[in-house]
Formats: sequence, C-alpha cells, structure tokens
Amino acid sequence: MKPASHIAVLDDEVDITLLLANYLQGHGFRVTQVHNGHSLMTLMDTDPADLVLLDLGLPGEDGFTIARRVRESWRCGLVIVTGRGDAVDKVVGLEVGADDYVTKPFDLRELVARVKAVLRRLTPETPVSPAPVAASPDKLSFAGWQLDTAARSLRNPQGEQVPLTGGEFDLLQAFARHPGRVLSRDFLLEQTRGREAAPFDRTIDVQVGRLRKKIEADADDPQLIKSVRGAGYILVPPVSHG
Repeated sequence: MKPASHIAVLDDEVDITLLLANYLQGHGFRVTQVHNGHSLMTLMDTDPADLVLLDLGLPGEDGFTIARRVRESWRCGLVIVTGRGDAVDKVVGLEVGADDYVTKPFDLRELVARVKAVLRRLTPETPVSPAPVAASPDKLSFAGWQLDTAARSLRNPQGEQVPLTGGEFDLLQAFARHPGRVLSRDFLLEQTRGREAAPFDRTIDVQVGRLRKKIEADADDPQLIKSVRGAGYILVPPVSHG
C-alpha cells in the first residue's frame, strides 16, 4: 500500500494550521503543523515533508527567505498560502521556487486540488500495465542535453544531473515535445499547472527565466529557449529520441 504523502503546514496562526491539518488528513494526507521557520527546518531534517504549505506573513521572519531555504535544501513541493495577493509578491514567490501560490481566503477543495497537482508532478503514478501508454520515447535529447521523462531527470552535455523543480521539469518537457514550434503562455500554463491554473501569464515568464538559468550558457542571451514577441516561446534546437 502506498504511504500517505507528508504535508508540512507552516502558519503562525494555530487555528489556521489546525483547520488545514484536519481537512488534509480527511483526504488521506499525513500532516505536521509548525508555526515558525526554525520548527520547519528541524522537521525537514528529521522527517522531511513531501510538500510544504507556507504562509509568508510570519511575525519577525521573512517568508520568502524560508521558501528559498526549503527550495535549496530539499526536493519537495512548495505551495505558498498567504493573504498577500499582490502581483509582485506572486512573482517573487515563484522566483524563489514555489510550485504554486494561493491567496487567502481560499476554498479548501481548491487548495487540496492544487496540492495533489503539485504532488503528481513530483511523483507521477506508475502505470499498472508495463506496456507504454503512448508511443513517445522516454528520453529526449537536444543540444547535448538529455531529458528522461520516465525518471523525470535532466542531464547536461557533461552527463551531470541538473535538479529541476516539478514546474521547471514540466515546462522543459513541453518544449522538448514541441521543438521548433512557438508555444503560447496559455498552452505552457496548461502543460505545467493543469486545469487548476489561474490565467496569470507572468508565472510562465518567471518559470522560463528560472529554466534558462539552468540550461543556457548565458541566460541573458538565450540560444535554446527563445522569446517570440507577442506570441510566446520556442525551443530552437532539434530534439531526438532515445
């Protein structure tokens, strides 16, 4: 039997963490409540969460700094849940590595749907049948880079593995499956965040910027993923299979 995913809920308001914990546990998750950044770091060292729900408005602490530490130190889902709905805060949250950004007040059903979507991207379900569902090969190569869609891993031309967040991997996979085609922001948003995604175009620009920093020789002069003004983005090099 598959173990329950572990969710860490960080909020300084105990009633909020209790509400979220009870609701998430009712949907089969294992939940740990924490109320400050230090407690979260201790938890992640001893019993790492599969996904962190993080409030930004913590007294005396910078929520963005906590988010950055989580992203740099652990491979887990990261969803910011906050009352700060300003577009700038959303951009900063995504730039530090959050997989999603949910503003308060929120619908609990929607939050669970977003949590499940992030977890699916991190740990895709193994098909029951060993036969491939689609004819697409698992490995896609371009400009010396190799993307393994089954293992959800990326290796650079030197053969070294390059860590990607769930959103970054899905974005690169979308480009690799449609090389030489201009992909709109709406299409990319659908590919990376599914039907739960909100129509917030800037999130794709942020994700592309983060991805470029990992695969481009010069992120300020990208040669692999180019912008097409008014239309979207395009993966320039050809892609081979296997």
